Amino acid sequence: MPKQPVKGFFYFCLVIFSFSCSGPKKTSSAGSSSSLPQVQREFRAAWVATVANINWPSKPGLPVETQKQEAVALLDFLQKHNFNAAILQVRPQADALYRSDIEPWSYYLTGQQGKAPEPFYDPLEFWVKEAHDRGIELHVWLNPYRAHHKDGKEISDKSIIKKHPELVVYLKEGYWWMDPARKEVQDITNSVVVDLVKRYDIDGVHMDDYFYPYPSYNNNIDFPDSVSWKAYQQSGGKLSRGDWRRDAVNKLIERMYKNIKAEKPWVKFGLSPFGIWRPGYPESIQGFDQYDQLYADAKLWLNKGWIDYFTPQIYWPVNRYPQSFPVLLGWWAGENKMNRHLWPGISVGRDTSDRSIDETLNQIMIDRGMQPQSKGVVHWSISSVTKNPRLADTLLKSVYNKQALVPASPWLDKKAPQPPVVSTKSENDFLKIEWTHLDEQDVFCWVVYHKYNNRWTYNILTRNKRSISMKKVVGENAQKQILNSIIVTAVDRTGNESEKKEIVLTN
Repeated sequence: MPKQPVKGFFYFCLVIFSFSCSGPKKTSSAGSSSSLPQVQREFRAAWVATVANINWPSKPGLPVETQKQEAVALLDFLQKHNFNAAILQVRPQADALYRSDIEPWSYYLTGQQGKAPEPFYDPLEFWVKEAHDRGIELHVWLNPYRAHHKDGKEISDKSIIKKHPELVVYLKEGYWWMDPARKEVQDITNSVVVDLVKRYDIDGVHMDDYFYPYPSYNNNIDFPDSVSWKAYQQSGGKLSRGDWRRDAVNKLIERMYKNIKAEKPWVKFGLSPFGIWRPGYPESIQGFDQYDQLYADAKLWLNKGWIDYFTPQIYWPVNRYPQSFPVLLGWWAGENKMNRHLWPGISVGRDTSDRSIDETLNQIMIDRGMQPQSKGVVHWSISSVTKNPRLADTLLKSVYNKQALVPASPWLDKKAPQPPVVSTKSENDFLKIEWTHLDEQDVFCWVVYHKYNNRWTYNILTRNKRSISMKKVVGENAQKQILNSIIVTAVDRTGNESEKKEIVLTN
């Protein structure tokens, strides 16, 4: 275990910021023996990057069974360590790590763009099923405009670069980029999103910080969109070039949100922009200006509620004055006008030092203190935890020591599922608890609460479970505890929990 964090600064941040953020507050009744128990709520997610084979698969062209084994190992890790969501990159460069009639199979999957897996399988279909069987949400992560990564190898005839060269531009660092201002580009990205939502049982759609490219991708020369810019001017357009670019991105974000909801209202839309909106917001903040450089008005998207969860990449430590984690989180929370989920992205180091582990714990605890109404973070990336056993073990023994449900999204759905029908039977020293449900399609997972003496605790069980056996008595003599009450609830896709019906046991 790591040594204790620097307590003075940690508790200063926790106290000051927990009282500074707006939003509805909830008080838990779990601590009272006379009240019904509450399950912990927190979004615990990790990004699974496929571009350049960062996380999965470990290299292009692996045998299908090896790809599956690697995917299962990652999901097993998340389940064992009490995570509840995975954000899988399925469109790294206008390609697909799933069966698509719109874009070619990804090089990062099979080693050749346009080549399907052999023997055939649909990786996304596999990931969704395996994630859900473990009680883990599966969010698909897409890059909206990147047409080809500099490390993406050969460009196939099925690529947008070959099929629609008029829609893409070449950047001097070796990338190809779609022109965001072109309506045809917006149509393609929107079609990809709608297709994914329509055909797969996903829980969320996710975009990261790559809108207009970072200036370094083109050797700090302005984005080469003169053709579409002149066409806009000639059509009578009056916006400045910067506002015109931002308007194009804004239109796509709003359109995707509406179209996702029209297809499947419960599918969440998440955005993960660069962690700073603009230097000087708030006053102490310095750094990259995404508004002026990526043409991403991320504050507007949050203000308007065009998202269901917002994950700014606040990849800096607590005590870095120009980019302080709690200062930035507090500012974004102040811009959360529509009370959406604000689950920051964190990335605090790749080493196993006490300092790195302490920073991770501190950021999670600061988030909990500042945002008790909807807690959660997203880890960049999954390898930062899987390849850091000390961090993984410390998380499991401390902040992630109990399972948690993803916080509910009441603006999407407020109707709770029906409670399950529960029965019990004695089997020697155990009590077997069984249940059925009238509408199993409305259930994502189950919560089984159980009380020994006067203390409630719980287990979150996956959708396929219908029973659990519990010891009637644990401990001996003065430590003896008797199982005397149980509750089983159903939880739906948007986090609504059914009514709690306590069953008092007779002994």
